[in-house]
This record gives sequence, structure tokens and C-alpha cells, in this order.
Amino acid sequence: MSRLLTAPAPAKLNLFLHILGRRFDGYHRLQTLFQFLDHGDRLTFEPIEDDQLELIAPGLPIPASDNLIMRAARLLKRDTGCRLGARIQLDKRLPMGGGLGGGSSDAATTLVMLNRLWRLQLPPTELARLALELGADVPLFTLGRAAWGEGIGEQLTPVQLEEPWYLVLTPDCEVATGTIFQHPQLTRNSEPITMSAFLEGGGRNDFEPLVRKLYPQIDAAFGWLGEFAPPRLTGSGSSLFARFATEEAALRPLRQLPSGWRAFVARGCNTSPLYLKSANE
Repeated sequence: MSRLLTAPAPAKLNLFLHILGRRFDGYHRLQTLFQFLDHGDRLTFEPIEDDQLELIAPGLPIPASDNLIMRAARLLKRDTGCRLGARIQLDKRLPMGGGLGGGSSDAATTLVMLNRLWRLQLPPTELARLALELGADVPLFTLGRAAWGEGIGEQLTPVQLEEPWYLVLTPDCEVATGTIFQHPQLTRNSEPITMSAFLEGGGRNDFEPLVRKLYPQIDAAFGWLGEFAPPRLTGSGSSLFARFATEEAALRPLRQLPSGWRAFVARGCNTSPLYLKSANE
């Protein structure tokens, strides 16, 4: 038991996000379109001799016991009765609270790679079932296809999109997602949209007006990025993105980035880099 497995945990973008209403259980009914990026965290998995789980995540402010990575590993052990263990190391590259799905992606990569490391042979649909116990976004990363999302984001229909370049910008602030979801000024009555309407230029992010009002740093970032291309919030923020036709076009504003902001350039992907890596092994 000496092999190491290293795998990406890619970011996602919400290309639009509509809130259609609130359910009886307090969750919100959403419509969104997810696409992956070829940029994200990286995780390394190493089998160990007993059935213990160990997470090495330097600088991560969340206790290991509460981290989605450990929750995913414990869930997989519990569901399968697996008596093997693993040491997991996280190289955290995505900003926390940015709306890029970093924690959900880490959890999904953990499910997929421990399924392989422990030779459990669960099919993707079964991993997605487990993933939903960890959060509404986790099945997206587990299934690994760009998708039209409905329900609370867990009803996924695979789609094929253009794969442009994006500049993703994160101001120096973190949005409190729970607070934003409960805010009385949040729009919750958007009309449903079709894929064709989105592709013709429809759709928006319903969080955006409220987030820009509550977080001046994000509003300032919209103003700056808007000088280069139309920006949009991803998830509930704090990250925003703009689309470019080429990598060089996306790199031009990156070279002029104001100090104190984080940004990267990445290509959109219809297949998760997690599965692209697996296909090439």
C-alpha cells in the first residue's frame, strides 16, 4: 500500500443564477448553469496501514473534523463498510467564500479518488447520491459534466458549451452566504429561463445587486473589471468573472490587477479536469 494518487479539485462558475422562490423547508429553488475551470485545488491521497483518516491542510482555518474532505471520507467508509485508511493532503489554491465551489469540489474529488484508492468500484451515480449528503453542489463535481442546474442546484442536465477563457477576480472580502440567502432584499421571484434564452444573452445573477450593495470592495471590482469586459458574480460571491475569446485577451487585465485583489486566468471546461486527468492515466 505505497501508491500515491494526486488529483485536481477544479473551480466552477455559475454562468447565471436565478432564484425562483423559496421552498417550504427554507431552501431556495434555483436555475443556474455550471461550467468547470481548468484551475483549482489539488489533493494527494496515500493509503495507510490502519483504518484512520488524516488530513494535512496547512493554513486552512476550518478544523479537520469539520472539513468537507474528512466528512466525505467518513461518509464513504460508513456507506461501504470500508476498513482502509488514508492520509490526504490539500494544496488550497481557491479562495474560501468566493463562490467557486472549492469546498464542494474538494469533497467530490475525495469521494472519487478514495473510491479508486480503496478499490470500492462504486459507479458515478452512487457517488453522486452520497455527494448530495454533503451539499447541493457536490454531485456536480462528482459527475464531472458542465450542467444546467435546477431544484436547489442538484437536478443536473449535462450540456455542451463553448469553452472560452475567463478572468476570475476575488476582492479582499468574504461574503457570508447564509446571511445573503436570508436577507430580506434578496430577489426570490425570477421567472424561469430556457437554455436558448440564456445563449441569446439572457440571464443574470440574482445575488449580484445585493452583494454589490453590501460589499463595497465587490462593487469596486465590478467597476474595474467592467472596463475590460462585462463582469458577472459567480454563486453568491465574492468572486466575479469576465469572459474572453483568447487567453491573451484575458491576461491583459490580469497584468494591471490592483494590489490586494486575487485573480487568475483559466479556460472553461465542459468535462471536469478531474475526469480529464483520469482519462489520460
